[in-house]
Amino acid sequence: MELLPISTPHCRIERDGHVVIVTMDRPEARNALSTDMLVGLADAWAYISAEPDVRVGILTGANGTFCAGADLKAMGTPSADPRVARRAQEITDYHWKGLLRDGDALPAKPIICAVEGYAVAGGTELLVGTDLRVVAESATLGLFEARRALFPMGGSAIRLPRQIPYAFAMDILLTGRAVTAREALAMGLVNRVVPDGEALAAARELAAEVAACGPLAVQAILRAYRETIGLPEPEALKVSDAIGWPVIGSQDAKEGSRAFREKRPPVYRGE
Repeated sequence: MELLPISTPHCRIERDGHVVIVTMDRPEARNALSTDMLVGLADAWAYISAEPDVRVGILTGANGTFCAGADLKAMGTPSADPRVARRAQEITDYHWKGLLRDGDALPAKPIICAVEGYAVAGGTELLVGTDLRVVAESATLGLFEARRALFPMGGSAIRLPRQIPYAFAMDILLTGRAVTAREALAMGLVNRVVPDGEALAAARELAAEVAACGPLAVQAILRAYRETIGLPEPEALKVSDAIGWPVIGSQDAKEGSRAFREKRPPVYRGE
């Protein structure tokens, strides 16, 4: 894999063909959020969106932990790395962009999270911001903010009840309790539960499935969902049609049909 120069001391960003793997890398603090990490995350999402040949991203954590949430001191301390300090000045609201909260800056391609160990508070908020979720059997999720008289500023008070049934969402938000991987799967919060130590490998398999699909189609499906939230169905269908018809007429769509007829794997070019 290629280590990308946008990596930071707390965020390792690597590319493997169509896939970018983003690793929160601050294991001494259970990968708690810092300025170095959030700047790296913000730059990673922008890179994934901008690079035409990148089709999917994976977010994971180093050393068997996903993310233990915010480290308010580290988030308020400027980076000792000159490049990261400069990027923190250049990126408007890099905290929200890094946390996948800024709707206008969400990656245009799907993000898969691969969770081992703790993914609590800001860790669960990051998970809620991703599109596909693979979680290890003994992982711990949860939004602990209410228990500490805090508020989930990553957007989960809004997003979670839109993603899973209301009663489940309020159980997580209002009790501040820990949630097991199996509970999260039963609630519909995650896609797959895998044996411990296998979350990243399973996420890479899932990423390969996504990357094998037509990239224009995948990105259009994400756009259609995001741009129609809250719209009545007739209006939403108009937006969906405007997004979908160009995909139907694309060269990739022709290639997909041709490959099906010829009984071979398609070769998509994003055209």
